[in-house]
Amino acid sequence: MEHTIYHDLVIKVSKDKVFDAFTLPAHLDKWWTLKSSGTPQLNSEYNLNFTDKYDWYCKVVKCEPNKEFYLKMTQADEDWNPTTFGVELEDHKEGTLLKFTHTDWEHNNHHFRNTAFCWALLLKGLKNYLEKGIVLPFEKRD
Repeated sequence: MEHTIYHDLVIKVSKDKVFDAFTLPAHLDKWWTLKSSGTPQLNSEYNLNFTDKYDWYCKVVKCEPNKEFYLKMTQADEDWNPTTFGVELEDHKEGTLLKFTHTDWEHNNHHFRNTAFCWALLLKGLKNYLEKGIVLPFEKRD
């Protein structure tokens, strides 16, 4: 049985701004990664670097600008490796509805549950970054 993390939140900016913040390394490094690289196009490789120990790679498996974006892990730790995560974006009366999904977790273990919690905090950081311009230093992100 596989397990999935789901989070929905409204961000009070346009879909293109949310899409850019979730896909472009210059923005990812402001709310999630320490440093990253990649291009939001199908089959492009991303490097998501958090520390020397957590230097992960993934591939773009879905990309429709301002609508959806998904990454499939290709090199990560054992629990993350089989997973795919990303967002679908919908118009909302207050801005954009971000529908986040992180699929294909093999185990409902501590790492899965902790990652679900961390995604909630990180997505709140994305919201604060886009709505208020708040950049939390990497060492203070959960």
